[in-house]
Amino acid sequence: MGVIPLQDALKIAEDKGLDLVEISPDANPPVCKILDYGKFRYERQKKLKKSKVKQKSSLKEIKFRPKIEEHDYQVKLKKVREFLEDGYKVKVVVIFRGREMAYLNVGNTILYRLMDDVSDIGKFDREPKKEGRSITAIISPK
Repeated sequence: MGVIPLQDALKIAEDKGLDLVEISPDANPPVCKILDYGKFRYERQKKLKKSKVKQKSSLKEIKFRPKIEEHDYQVKLKKVREFLEDGYKVKVVVIFRGREMAYLNVGNTILYRLMDDVSDIGKFDREPKKEGRSITAIISPK
């Protein structure tokens, strides 16, 4: 279709019970469409949500505590292995609370044990490092 004067476009939109929506204001002349604005907004939001869902983080995080039981450790180990097999880097954090800070060696033991358990599919990107009330390490897939 060709260029229609603004007043004529407004009249056409009003007759059809629709809205005149400016699509690209930077163009010369500006591009407008006659459509239902509510439906237009809904579809634009839907498209935006869909694009956000597709964005994936390449870093996953697993948190441990120094007094973790064996079964809980095995469950978290399984999850770390899944992340590494899917190609994600895994940030492993051992969090200390209160008097647990006296047992930093336990946190290092947990991290090195975890590394031994996933050594067939992963390697340390960053060695265990104390950061405040936690010890952090990053494991990446081989």
